[in-house]
Amino acid sequence: MARIIVVTSGKGGVGKTTTSAAIAMGLAKKGHKTAVIDFDVGLRNLDLIMGCERRVVYDFVNVINGESTLKQALIKDKRCDKLFILPASQTRDKDALTQEGVGKVLDDLAKDFKYIVCDSPAGIERGANLAMYFADDAIVVTNPEVASVRDSDRMLGILASKSRRSTNDEEPIKEYLLLTRYSPKRVKIGEMLSVEDVQDILSLHLLGVIPESKAVLNASNSGAPVILDEESNAGQAYADVVSRYLGEDTPHRFINEEKKGLFSRLFGGK
Repeated sequence: MARIIVVTSGKGGVGKTTTSAAIAMGLAKKGHKTAVIDFDVGLRNLDLIMGCERRVVYDFVNVINGESTLKQALIKDKRCDKLFILPASQTRDKDALTQEGVGKVLDDLAKDFKYIVCDSPAGIERGANLAMYFADDAIVVTNPEVASVRDSDRMLGILASKSRRSTNDEEPIKEYLLLTRYSPKRVKIGEMLSVEDVQDILSLHLLGVIPESKAVLNASNSGAPVILDEESNAGQAYADVVSRYLGEDTPHRFINEEKKGLFSRLFGGK
């Protein structure tokens, strides 16, 4: 049976789509057949991050409305044959998603996939609620700033009370914290919350810390999930996240400021 993962947050712009793409690619690279779905009807971006925007013919809403089959709408990633993308519609409104329709698509995917990653829109509108409703696991993405953390706290309340698991009185959704755009240097001078600060507020299991990195923007612009950039800190951090999610004992990195070596200090390294 497939495991449904929702990537969610209260605030926009924290890196949900980047995270969805990276985690889906990471799971597929580990040999697990994975589908990633864009729930952001009207504002789709996942296809751009995945570099398959020109290959979109049918979308999530077409499948729900019976205008195409699921097989017709799924786009197979060119870099990894275990990964498939289901894009959102750019021309419909968010009411096009129905609980029954989304449930049927997820049930159909579950017959053939090990993991289904749901890239949720920000906030508590329809697409976000439906992405969360069917989840088995939730990755709550937040930046180390008060507004972002506060909004994430609100999402935890919705996950606990409005999911299919809570409605059916089943085992609760497993919740994980992913901290993005983290800078130990800025934490040190008081411009950002620390990892400990965020964990104190949200009380979530820390899945990973993604450092501030130009590689994230470069990857988005090139249509390649940043996890494929194995030389970058961000790419390595997302690889660690996938390993931890799969139960591997992977130590956390990028939380503390790197100590400069003697050579770097002597010759002006910053």
